[in-house]
Amino acid sequence: MGWVSSYSTVPNHTRKSRKNTCAAFIREYYYNVMALMTNNTREVFQQMIQIEMALDRRLFKVTVTIIISFFFVYINTVMFVILLSKPVFRDTSRYVLFAHMLCNDSIQLLFSSIITIFSFAYIRQTKAACSFLLFVTSSSSTNAPLNLAVMSLERYTAICFPLRHSEFATTKRTYVAIAAIWFFGLVNPVVNSFYNSVTDRDFFTEEILCGSQTIFNTTPWQALLYQALNGLYYVTVTLVILFSYINVMLVARSVSSDEKSTRKAHRTLLLHLIQLVLCLNMLLYTSIVRFLALVFSFEVYKDVSYVIFLLVILLPRCLSPIIYGLRDQAVRNLFMFYLKCGFSRAKPKVNIQCNH
Repeated sequence: MGWVSSYSTVPNHTRKSRKNTCAAFIREYYYNVMALMTNNTREVFQQMIQIEMALDRRLFKVTVTIIISFFFVYINTVMFVILLSKPVFRDTSRYVLFAHMLCNDSIQLLFSSIITIFSFAYIRQTKAACSFLLFVTSSSSTNAPLNLAVMSLERYTAICFPLRHSEFATTKRTYVAIAAIWFFGLVNPVVNSFYNSVTDRDFFTEEILCGSQTIFNTTPWQALLYQALNGLYYVTVTLVILFSYINVMLVARSVSSDEKSTRKAHRTLLLHLIQLVLCLNMLLYTSIVRFLALVFSFEVYKDVSYVIFLLVILLPRCLSPIIYGLRDQAVRNLFMFYLKCGFSRAKPKVNIQCNH
């Protein structure tokens, strides 16, 4: 017990000093541990708040996309049923083109919304499934401005050549024009899908987050083909629509005797031109999204790209039934009748003017 005797020989003030030093060390260690735990807890709490806010933003975006898409798909479906219900609609070229626009817009809304929802929910899928979704979305987005150009030519012949309109705008030629629209719209998606399925060994098995940047236009020549076709379509459609509506406006001014009809023609022309700009912007959507990815951070990029998606993809498709459907007296009356599930007293009659 030598250590006891040696400890007993230590003076009292030395033992008290050692006890105080030990207590101070323990208090300092305790305070440091508590401060560290507090900082970690604060960081974890802040991370949890950020994750919750990100989830809320994604849920909000998905909800808005679903509501807008399915509401206007319902509107388009009602109008499409109306156009199929009457032989006079099925045999008139402008209503056949309008029905094709409604069908194409509905396809665009559905598949674009599916891709967007999968992207926000981080749902992975095989490259083959993603390629199919992009195949349909890309072709239908290209079809929209091309269909608008054909509708412009139909109105051009109806107003500038009224006596020969029935000869030019036959139902058979209208269906041929629709087939040509789909042919040009399918060129780029077919090339991309065929090339990817042949060159990629994991095309049917590898799972990815679906997006046009991950599947289509991944090589320089694919990007060049995409830009060349988009540029060609953009310039051609712009020239066709401007030529058609400038001539329509000139004819409307020369033959119209009252200012009300002239103002109505100007308003219709303005609405068509607005939709033209929105439709043609779809051809530049992928380029815009890629530019945003290079400029902004990931979080800002997701928010800005979503706004661009609403303005460039959804908005033009939602304007179609308003511009071409509800403004038409014959379609509007039947639309209100079917929207009320036929509870009106009498089904409205259809009265179509040749040069409406």
